[in-house]
Amino acid sequence: MKTKNISLTVPLFLALLFLLPIPPARALTGLEIMKKVDHRDDGDNMTADVKMILIDRRNNKRIRDIKVFTKDMGEDTWKIQFFLSPADVKDTAFLTYDYYEGGRDDDQWLYLPDLHKTKRIATSDKSSSFMGSDFSYADMTRRVLDEWKYKLLKDGEVQGHKVWLVEAVPANDMVRDRYGYLKSVLFIRQDISMGVRAVHWLKEGKKIKYQENLGIKQIDGIWVATELKMKTTKNKVTLHRTVIKYTNIKYNQDLKDTFFTVRNLEKGL
Repeated sequence: MKTKNISLTVPLFLALLFLLPIPPARALTGLEIMKKVDHRDDGDNMTADVKMILIDRRNNKRIRDIKVFTKDMGEDTWKIQFFLSPADVKDTAFLTYDYYEGGRDDDQWLYLPDLHKTKRIATSDKSSSFMGSDFSYADMTRRVLDEWKYKLLKDGEVQGHKVWLVEAVPANDMVRDRYGYLKSVLFIRQDISMGVRAVHWLKEGKKIKYQENLGIKQIDGIWVATELKMKTTKNKVTLHRTVIKYTNIKYNQDLKDTFFTVRNLEKGL
């Protein structure tokens, strides 16, 4: 008799269980979203051909061809860029040691062939324009996760894909001065944990920069943006634009540590 009561009770319990409302999933915090971005596989030992297009407010264009090499050093990343043309920037080269560790400033060097001199980029100069573009020297490196405070603003959509809008505010004055940003709003694609758009409020000049990461596709299994756009505006007027296009992207290349040195920077390709 006791066993019979149990067999009748269990189906009734299960039926009632399925009728109960399912609690909504907990929304991710801004920090949790940015950790997903930080942990995303961004490839190993990459080479690419790059075309940088500088466009002034009168729509005049200057085009620069660059060869880029990137080496994965565990958590750190080394990157060297050689300018191939036009003649006024030919043989200019740029080397970055991008450190993952917070509190340690990235090392950057710029070789100027006309002066036969290598300039180390000081922390105070990293918010300035990189080679006349709308990207700063600080923009050329990854953001250290702990150097920013994050807040999830809302969900949205970009180019048919769901995104999170995450506000990022510098954690201290040092980070703010290095980037030159009061805050950023980052648009993170939810399915691949990748930034596809950003808005940056500059601390000087009441300017705003708008960034778009386009041509997103998988290459060697890595999601990558093959075209970057950045424009600088003031009072809703566009002052300058930069377009960076990547072609011939290859991962898992055999790149030696000795290739990423100041000596090789000055030697050139």
